[in-house]
Amino acid sequence: MHRLAAHCSFARWLLCNGSLFRYVHPSEEELRALAGKQRPRGKRERWASEEKPLSVPRDAPFQLETCPLTAVDALVLRFFLEYQWFVDFAVYTGGVYLFTEAYYYATCPAREANIAVCWCLLAVAFSIKVFLTVTRLYFSAEEGGERSVCLTFAFFFLLLAMLVQVVREETLELGLEPGLASMTGNLEPLLKKQGWDWALPLVKLTVRVGLAVVGAMLGAFLTFPGLRLAQTHRDALTMAEDRPGLQLLLHASFLSPLFVLWLWTRPIARDFLQQAPLGGTSISLLSDEAFDSVRLWVLVALCLLRLAVTRPHLQAYLGLAKVRVEQLRREAGRIEACEIQRRVVRVYCYVTVVSLQYLTPLILTLNCTLLLKSLGGYSWGLGLAPTLPPIPSSADAASAGPEEDSAQETAAQIVGALDGLLTPLFCRGLLSFLVWWIAACQLLSSLFGLYFHQHLGGS
Repeated sequence: MHRLAAHCSFARWLLCNGSLFRYVHPSEEELRALAGKQRPRGKRERWASEEKPLSVPRDAPFQLETCPLTAVDALVLRFFLEYQWFVDFAVYTGGVYLFTEAYYYATCPAREANIAVCWCLLAVAFSIKVFLTVTRLYFSAEEGGERSVCLTFAFFFLLLAMLVQVVREETLELGLEPGLASMTGNLEPLLKKQGWDWALPLVKLTVRVGLAVVGAMLGAFLTFPGLRLAQTHRDALTMAEDRPGLQLLLHASFLSPLFVLWLWTRPIARDFLQQAPLGGTSISLLSDEAFDSVRLWVLVALCLLRLAVTRPHLQAYLGLAKVRVEQLRREAGRIEACEIQRRVVRVYCYVTVVSLQYLTPLILTLNCTLLLKSLGGYSWGLGLAPTLPPIPSSADAASAGPEEDSAQETAAQIVGALDGLLTPLFCRGLLSFLVWWIAACQLLSSLFGLYFHQHLGGS
């Protein structure tokens, strides 16, 4: 990856191929000319000008020039190398997954480790690391209420995650109940043999509390990306007033989390397609296996749709520099020249962080979807899904023959315990919850962002 990044980098092409342009702040000479002051020549004049900073009227008629965003300009940006490495790794993960799926389709290996699962798990871990890095910026800021906003939304999403887990499977088919039943059913023989059968309810409680805590963390991580997405969505729609096709794609991308929530709402998704009304009768459009496959394809398509409108969102963000200057002109009084330059440059310097805020939820959702297919035993085809392999119970794994030594018996118990934990049904429930929850957090935070920027942003 490190060697290829210098020659071929999707992340660098996405951000620095020349289609995005940034605003350049006015130079000190231009501002000095607008203020009607000449450049100091003698030593006394220079010392006097250093003591008193240059100030210009806020409504000064200066113009912001534009220039393409190039790789040379982006190299000095904060988090650019992290952005490039993370996005390129996500692209390589997709390539490894496609190659692995083609290999499994062609050879159908019986027992062979799926290396694509390891790559997807690493991509998920790196996504969480990126979220932590970006969120740390808000907690390290001395001014502003970003820290309070993160904590408030974390508490809100904690309560919401606990409420979601008590919804019945007939309404929200996340698969948590069958997954927990499968996990505890395999762990029960091992725990009874050790005399720990009392720990079964504790295991269920631990899993549910852990999911609530993870949901609260993801909600806090996705709060500011959702707020930023709402702002760039509004500005991108304004910039695409004469392009109705692009506006349609922007609306579809913004509402894509709503489609994800619909896919797991059983009465209006699975049940409706299996019992679609037609005249006085009902017909079945999709079988259970076909619906599961279609859901995977729709998730991948929605992720690609959001990726396709990345540049309009980033260009809308870079346009904030002009918006801030126009707001400045509507104010009275004078302002220091360095403050004008700082307001323009600050937008450009933050573009890699905005790129990470936009792409990280997409990468996390896509990799969780790929893991859901591989670990959940689903199929990409619309026919019958492959039958789930029988999971050996922990009791079978722990009952070693008399000829085995204690080390082999301990290893067999550990493998049996892992098999009992990571059953395909449990992986289905866990990953379905993560995909659904990420979409729910994105939708709620972006809708709140729309309300904030439309009604509260100017107050």
